[in-house]
Amino acid sequence: MKSTFVATVVALAANEVAGHALFQQLWHGTSCVRMPQGNSPITNVGSRDFICNANPKPASGKCGVNAGSTVTVEMHQQPGDRACGSEAIGGQHWGPVQIYLTKVADAATADGSTQWFKIFSDAWSKKSGGRVGDDDNWGTRDLNACCGKMDVKIPSDIPSGDYLLRAEALALHTAGSSGGAQFYVSCYQISVKGGGSATPGPLVKFPGAYSARDPGIMINIHSAVANYIAPGPAVYGGGTNRTAGSSCTGCETTCKVGKSPTAVATPGGGSGTNNSDTSSSDSSSAAAAAPDNNSSPNACSVAAFGQCGGTGYTGCTSCASGFTCKDVSAPYYSQCVASA
Repeated sequence: MKSTFVATVVALAANEVAGHALFQQLWHGTSCVRMPQGNSPITNVGSRDFICNANPKPASGKCGVNAGSTVTVEMHQQPGDRACGSEAIGGQHWGPVQIYLTKVADAATADGSTQWFKIFSDAWSKKSGGRVGDDDNWGTRDLNACCGKMDVKIPSDIPSGDYLLRAEALALHTAGSSGGAQFYVSCYQISVKGGGSATPGPLVKFPGAYSARDPGIMINIHSAVANYIAPGPAVYGGGTNRTAGSSCTGCETTCKVGKSPTAVATPGGGSGTNNSDTSSSDSSSAAAAAPDNNSSPNACSVAAFGQCGGTGYTGCTSCASGFTCKDVSAPYYSQCVASA
């Protein structure tokens, strides 16, 4: 079942909740994410939309990441609502969270038709005393516990260069029939430095990696689940298989909304540089995903289409030249848009 996004999200019927779709971003703002423009789920695994969502807004730059460091992907059901009091994905939308990378010539222009490898999976574990799958531990349940944040290690041995990072959350509450599973996907433009010479794999393509009848996609979680295998290939050896139900760690617990380093990126940019703000977050996790910043150390400006205001936001409110801070989902979210 789809929801509709206009100025706000309309209520859904039956056991659905308003605004159940995910809006995702790296913790350092929206400067390197291709932000989805709607909140309807993707249900056709054979669609081109399955790569990076349907007509996402272009990112303004790339986030620089050191190989072996940790980035934090942030996911929320309401645009601009990053409050920890709100469920990251509500309505018992339980399922796995998985992260993929693909090596590209230029992350700013890549279309995602290249081959991908999985670097992270937080899928499922049996919960003691649970009678049905709804009672078990799931990746999306971990998102709720960690205020929508999930720490993801970038493998230390992958080659340096540009990549697209694809974050995927799968909701299985209506997955009992073919086409019932709901996918929420976003892509991020990153530049990896200090990498190695490994050839990561297994490699897959989107669409094509999943079938609508895969056992990890077509499943009834409202009955007992004896075992669950998330769709797609195995996680690359340098990646992470997280046990669903684990405690929040790193940036998931220490990073505060609006307190991360300023999100400034060069449009279409080159490789990023790492910035840190150890006064407000763990430098080994939060700062690892800092975007390009070609301004002076004390400069404070937000790149095109980055967040510049909203409920709970305490970061920079000045936009890059040619852009103005405007309410796009008052009072939750203000964004730098082209000046009139």
